[in-house]
Order: sequence, then structure tokens, then C-alpha cells
Amino acid sequence: MTFALPTAFSIRDVVIRPPLVLAPMAGVTDSAFRGLIKRLGGVGLIVTEFISVEGLTRGNLKTHKMMKFTPDERPLSIQFFGVDPKRMADAAEVAQEAGADLVDVNCGCPAKKVVGRGAGSSLLRDLPHLAVILREMRRRISIPLTIKIRTGWDDNSIVAVDVGKLAEDCGVEAIAIHGRTRVQGYSGQANWDIIAQVKQAVSIPVIGCGDVRQPADAIRRFRETGVDGVMIGRGAMANPWIFRQTAEAMQGVRPYRPTLYAKRDVLLEYFDLMLGECPTETAAMGKVKQLCAQFTKGLPGGAIFRTQVFHSQARLELTDRITDYFTRMGEREAAGELLPEPEEALAEEVLPDDACHRAQACA
Repeated sequence: MTFALPTAFSIRDVVIRPPLVLAPMAGVTDSAFRGLIKRLGGVGLIVTEFISVEGLTRGNLKTHKMMKFTPDERPLSIQFFGVDPKRMADAAEVAQEAGADLVDVNCGCPAKKVVGRGAGSSLLRDLPHLAVILREMRRRISIPLTIKIRTGWDDNSIVAVDVGKLAEDCGVEAIAIHGRTRVQGYSGQANWDIIAQVKQAVSIPVIGCGDVRQPADAIRRFRETGVDGVMIGRGAMANPWIFRQTAEAMQGVRPYRPTLYAKRDVLLEYFDLMLGECPTETAAMGKVKQLCAQFTKGLPGGAIFRTQVFHSQARLELTDRITDYFTRMGEREAAGELLPEPEEALAEEVLPDDACHRAQACA
């Protein structure tokens, strides 16, 4: 029997089509990056970088600015981290009033400064308190409430199934799971077997996350686990077209392969966006340098280019470095001198069995 890949799923009345989600990433998924990903296509749901409820409810202007989004980003989920039930609920109300489609609770961040406050992954060690937070938030808002977790604190405390059941009992309407423990951080391999166990244990939508770096990874996880959606984080930094490519592969369409000229143009577009978002030119340059590092992994001369980029001191110097490198590499690519990048080698096996005979546009 052939497994039919999903084309969409719903969190109450919010339709996620395609069933692919941009993961929240601190310092990355600001409005500019989210808008860029949305424009490139294929993403069904956008999640903000996590927002501190302490900063938001105490009137911190920088924190309030993190909630800014544009209509083009919809459907959009605003994610919060915190430990105080009242402040979490207050923040959820603010997000609802701001027009968010969903509110998400961060129970997965492994950072010391977050878990040290009892938030993020620390909530996985105190399920009764987590239940209090979720029930209070559910009571205070009418839009869907979701949660993002890790599999547990460490290998001796895998609680993903218990948290899934608890969350559903508290009125949570979807759960995203990163297949690593807090102790793992981002090392080792994501355990999708545990994600599959949660999918079997609850009736709400389950979104899996971890080690999805190319379309074949997402398709394999859909097939192996039956998850409703796949969430992509770091893979989108290295390849912001991954959502479009995955959606096309799931539809039986040969995935789009961006040229190096296209990569150049996206980096320069992102720079323009960041100059409008960041308080200083230096801050905008820092964001672009971060993306440049991801874009050039595995490319000839990439290490030298990254060194030059990191030492760029002015806007014009940085744009010149980007333009020069990607134009030169683009010319070599067009002349057939460069091999396809490994992470974008979209071979036949990427296409699902049930989609190979169909050629329809991505919905």
C-alpha cells in the first residue's frame, strides 16, 4: 500500500498548506527573514523567534518590536517563553490582539539563560506547572494554542508522549517536537521514532522537527512517522528554497534548483530588508554575514569568501564581496565548471512513489 503524502493539515480553522513549517530560531526568524522565506514559496506556516513574556508584559519596546509582522507572513504563529502562568497568559492576549493566527509555547529551548529561569526545556521537568501555564493561556485566548517541545531533558527522562497527552488535555491544538533532548542540544541525531510515538498517542496534529536538510529528508519523515507536518529550521538558513523544493517534490514536480546568481540576489535582497529592520548598519551586516556563512558551505572558495565577508567593515564593502563572489561562481556554474551542491542534489529518489506519475503545480 502506497502512503499518500499530505497536502495540508489544519489547526482548528487555520489551514497549513503545504504542511511545511518554518521553525522559530532566535536571532534568525525576524520579520525580514520570515518574509523572505514566504516570498520564495512552499512554506505553510511561519513561526516567530521566541519572545520573552517578561519583556513583553513589562513594556520592553525591543520585545514588542519582535511581534511585528506583515499580512504576507500569514498564517503566523507567535511563540513565547516564560515560566509565570499569568504573564504567559497576558502575553498570549497581547498576541491575539495583535492579530496572530496562533500562539505557541516554547518548551524546547536548551539555552542556559532560558532554562536557568525555569523556561524552555526546563518545563519538561515540571509537567504539573506546565499544565497550569497551558490551562491559563487556553482560558485567556480564543485563537488556537500550540506547543513546541523536545523529547525530554535527557535520555533518562523522555517525556514527549506524556507531554503530548497533557497538552491535548489542556486544550492545546497542535504539538511540534524536535527529536532531541535538552542535553543533546544540537548534537547527535534527531530521534524521529519518539515523534512517531507521540503521533500515535494523541489526536491533535503533530509536527516533526530535526535534521531536515533536503526534500528527501522531509518526505522520508512523512512516510516513516505519519506526522501531519514537518518543521525546518537550520536547513532553511543554508537553503531558503527548501520549502519550495520539498513542496514541489511532494507534488511530483521536479524541484527548483536556484542558480548562484539567484543566491546572490537573495542575499542582497535580504541585506536591503535588514537595513530597514535593524537599528544600525553594523547590526544588519551581522545578520547578512550569518546567512553568507550558511549559503557558501561546500562551495569552491567558500572558506576564503567567508573570511573576507567576516572582515568587511562597511556596507559597500560587504555588497561588493557578495556580488563579486557569486557572480564569478555563477559564471563558472553557467559554463558547467561547477558540480551540483550535495545538499541540493535533487535526485529521482527525492520524488515520492505516489507522486512520480503526477505533474501538477504546487498548491
